[in-house]
Amino acid sequence: MGTVKIHDKEFKVSISAEVIQNKIAELGRQLSEDMNGKRPLFVAVLNGAFLFAADLLKHVTCECEITFVRVSSYSGTQSTGQVRNLIGLNEKIEGRTVIIIEDIVDTGDTAMYLINELKKERPSEIKFASLLLKPKALKHDIHVDYTGFEVPNDFLVGFGLDYDGLGRNLNDIYTLI
Repeated sequence: MGTVKIHDKEFKVSISAEVIQNKIAELGRQLSEDMNGKRPLFVAVLNGAFLFAADLLKHVTCECEITFVRVSSYSGTQSTGQVRNLIGLNEKIEGRTVIIIEDIVDTGDTAMYLINELKKERPSEIKFASLLLKPKALKHDIHVDYTGFEVPNDFLVGFGLDYDGLGRNLNDIYTLI
């Protein structure tokens, strides 16, 4: 599938499923090495990161746990700039290594919100893993420890990313035409 139509917009493939899966396997190996001897808690951000988190953890070989939080800052194709915490963290993270799993870091608003909220619980360290990073869209000084792909400041769908609720189930990542 070279192009797809979602709602009223056309998108073209920008990152194939095969390339995505190869990068996820590489990130999983790197995380396994770095977390060897630790027992990290992966905090996956819903809804977007669910596919990335599932595939990433298939490649993580160290002992670990996963939990999910839900935050949102998008409406349509634009970030609203307002982050809303919809579902909170229930696990105790004090003294633990926490790895946030995101589908995409663009403005960094959600990332900053999550980091600041998690710091209140006094983890020993917070790491960040994101499938996609939009460096030109960043409004905050965010360090992403594990990045799959740096992408231009385009609107993307697929592999967890959506346009008003649709497109998350696509295996490839698509760019708005």
